[in-house]
Amino acid sequence: MKNIRYRYCLITLASMLIFACSTKTQKTYKISSPGKISELVFELTASGQPQYSFSSNGKSVIEPSLLGFEFQQIQKMTDGFEVVSTEEKTADQTWEQPWGEFKKVRDHHTEMIVHLKETAGDERLVDIIFRVFDDGLGFRYEFPKQPHLGKVKISNEVTQFTFKDNNEVWWIPVHRENSYYESTYRKTLMSKTDTINTPATFETKDKLYVAIHEASLTDFASMTLLKTSDKQYKSDLVPWADGVKVYAETPFKTPWRTVVVGKTPGDVATSTIMLNLNEPSKIEDLSWITPSKYIGIWWGMHLEKFTWGQGPKHGATTKNTKEYIDFAAKNNFDGVLVEGWNEGWDGDWTADGSAFSFVKAYPDFNLEEITKYAAIKNVRLIGHHETAGATKNYENQLEDAFKLYQKMGVNSVKTGYVNKFLDKKEWHDSQYGARHYRKVIETAAKYHIMIDNHEPMKGTGIQRTYPNFMSQEGGRGQEYNAWSVDGGNTPEHLTTLPFTRMLSGPFDYTPGNFNFDYKTPSGARVQTTLANQLALYVIIFSPLQMASDLPENYVGKPEFQFIKDVPCTWSDTKVLDSKIGEYTTIVRKDWDGKNWYLGSITNRNARDLKVTLSFLDKDKEYEAEIYADGAGANYKTNPYPVIISKQKVNNKTVLDLKLAAGGGTAVKFSPIENK
Repeated sequence: MKNIRYRYCLITLASMLIFACSTKTQKTYKISSPGKISELVFELTASGQPQYSFSSNGKSVIEPSLLGFEFQQIQKMTDGFEVVSTEEKTADQTWEQPWGEFKKVRDHHTEMIVHLKETAGDERLVDIIFRVFDDGLGFRYEFPKQPHLGKVKISNEVTQFTFKDNNEVWWIPVHRENSYYESTYRKTLMSKTDTINTPATFETKDKLYVAIHEASLTDFASMTLLKTSDKQYKSDLVPWADGVKVYAETPFKTPWRTVVVGKTPGDVATSTIMLNLNEPSKIEDLSWITPSKYIGIWWGMHLEKFTWGQGPKHGATTKNTKEYIDFAAKNNFDGVLVEGWNEGWDGDWTADGSAFSFVKAYPDFNLEEITKYAAIKNVRLIGHHETAGATKNYENQLEDAFKLYQKMGVNSVKTGYVNKFLDKKEWHDSQYGARHYRKVIETAAKYHIMIDNHEPMKGTGIQRTYPNFMSQEGGRGQEYNAWSVDGGNTPEHLTTLPFTRMLSGPFDYTPGNFNFDYKTPSGARVQTTLANQLALYVIIFSPLQMASDLPENYVGKPEFQFIKDVPCTWSDTKVLDSKIGEYTTIVRKDWDGKNWYLGSITNRNARDLKVTLSFLDKDKEYEAEIYADGAGANYKTNPYPVIISKQKVNNKTVLDLKLAAGGGTAVKFSPIENK
């Protein structure tokens, strides 16, 4: 990632951005964002406890909220502080991603570092760093190396997020339903929640949209939000099995706590604060990191056509895999995922992942023969490592497994951790989990392997630092439409994801279902129209994007052309008219900056939308290839009808979108070249 433009300068106290005023009981420090839209206020209470507040366009976002940490066996660091000094800076740089929702990302913020020291006792030190953007705030704690603070066991983070009102929030619970963020988002008042995961998205009484999350989660516990009053949450770190939240030794720093704010849901969805708060890429040669679309021997297992383990219906056979490779090559897909290829799947593999071998294939799967065949077809095999949460077993084989894949030309791996706990005792989103997932990403980078992580720790922008960390699950994906006892994902779920789960980064949702007549024991099924499935390729971002259905269900279907055409990495993204949980329209520009793509979906209610194409280049005409719900389309009764049409458009055109119940529209805009 090259810096394209960079400016970094110190700002004096006289430069208007920061000032301090003092009274006998407290000092107040203020810093405004570059466009003077947001303002951060820091002060010490009368007892010397740090607190902050944050506003946007003069409206309160976060009311005064306390900061600090508590430890086991040593004195807490929550009060009795004085401000030793402050530093103020501004930064304005534009950096380029190797893949993403934007090719170029501008990082424009003001920064204030507050150096604190205890006034009594051991006079311990802590710094709080605030970065203020026009669309939000990031802050973190740094504990410098010091004589009276070495190894610590963190027992509590005091950080509060206090609102002016009892606002509505879209949220999922912590660990109560599962350990991998695979819950349906619900919208309630804050007072109706308990402990919730981040990102959590709020709609305030002042008509602001606010998302609380974190960035650069590194060797630390994940932050969840514990409701402490009807208007307040506090950080609640996910503990180790022994109750310690975080083991650390000075010098150390916490992840960034982030508050993103906008006037519309789209403002929050397109914020780049999380990415900007992560370190630049540690991988110098990025040439091997390439987005791709893939198919896989996967959905057949969920439908019980295949099995993961050995037997007459074993899916991961040399014969089946070659057939999938042939289909991929014919339809311009460059990857084939194969699950169940390796020893360890027989019996109840979820109960004990220590049986998995990541180097030994089943007898009916010839890894060398398959990878050679794939290379001839210009298709790559996507590896699969299911651990069932047995991370120690996986780490013991990690180097050998990645060496084998590198030797065979396999440069993408889907990992999995289907178990409530890691190694039967630690949470996925604990410091234990953070260390493991990072070890996998770093080791994979060493062997030029890209990672798609399932049953993960939530995304916090680490893909900037390790761009081989391509995608994650971490949400209710398409697989729930094969076996979930509640019937599968609702249309409302899909219209909520861009403003909740997607705020944490790429999502391997695995869209693309074309057959809605399958039968499952639970009665689960895909609850969208076919056109909605097409639109999801624009709505849900993942640089590794799957066409999830069985290959035979795509044959002879003209709608399949959109999936073959649509990219999976973008140079620009805009969220148009959207209402969380009801409908959303998103447009994205391909990586080369030529074609635009539109996805629009609705919940269970049919609706007509008007979309002004002002995002198109001026003075250009485009051909719009439109895939819309056909006559009688309905996600419950008739999901199949799709009308494919073409028309000439420009940036003044208004498209009328008619979305069926659970429906959608997908559009490709291609510039018409003057001859």
